[in-house]
Amino acid sequence: MKVELTEVRWLDQHYQLSLADLSALSGLPKADLLELVDYGIFVPIDPKAAEQAFHADCLVAARTACRLRRDFDLDTQGLALALTLLERIHELEAQLSDLRARVPGHPR
Repeated sequence: MKVELTEVRWLDQHYQLSLADLSALSGLPKADLLELVDYGIFVPIDPKAAEQAFHADCLVAARTACRLRRDFDLDTQGLALALTLLERIHELEAQLSDLRARVPGHPR
């Protein structure tokens, strides 16, 4: 049996990641992350700051982008489109869940 050690880091909504941290933790190169910033997928906390920092929730999207690139060989434009569509799907699912919760007797 092989035991693999993994580092775990708890990130709350107030945690900030530098571009280098986001790259290291997600597996996406800095150049790709910067291109996704240009597309509006990732928004720095202070866009005018010399050292860009991002909210921790960007890490989930960055890891998703890394998996999409690896699994489907997407270029950066394809990643931007896929991430935008996935975010829209999550929004619509949340709205649907809210609407279902308002209907009396509807199974959840």
